[in-house]
Amino acid sequence: MLCRVSDDILKLRDIFSLLTLGVGQRPKGGNSMNKYELAVVINAVIDDDARAAVLEKVKKYVTRFGGQIADVEEWGKKKLAYEIQKMTEGYYYFIHFESDGTAISEIDSRIRIMDGVIRYLCVRQDEA
Repeated sequence: MLCRVSDDILKLRDIFSLLTLGVGQRPKGGNSMNKYELAVVINAVIDDDARAAVLEKVKKYVTRFGGQIADVEEWGKKKLAYEIQKMTEGYYYFIHFESDGTAISEIDSRIRIMDGVIRYLCVRQDEA
């Protein structure tokens, strides 16, 4: 009887701890890998080798901070919606990867100062 009561107390404690978690928090020991999409616009004026080097550097940052790249989509050279740094075109790349939330700020701070990257945006993809 005592064993059953203690099991019920443990279950209630687990349920209570799940209910008291803050918004966006996950229980410890759970899978904290989220899916992300990183959109990168690279300068169209630089040559192909330099553009490939910029893309490789971005992919290295993703893997360096614990991300696992699923795929990379190249959309090619597109006209920008508005002029950025006196440029009207850029090469678009979309990198899909899985990572924990802490890696995103590290990746963001590195890409922000890269030469050759005009714009970037990293968004978390929904589970649905």
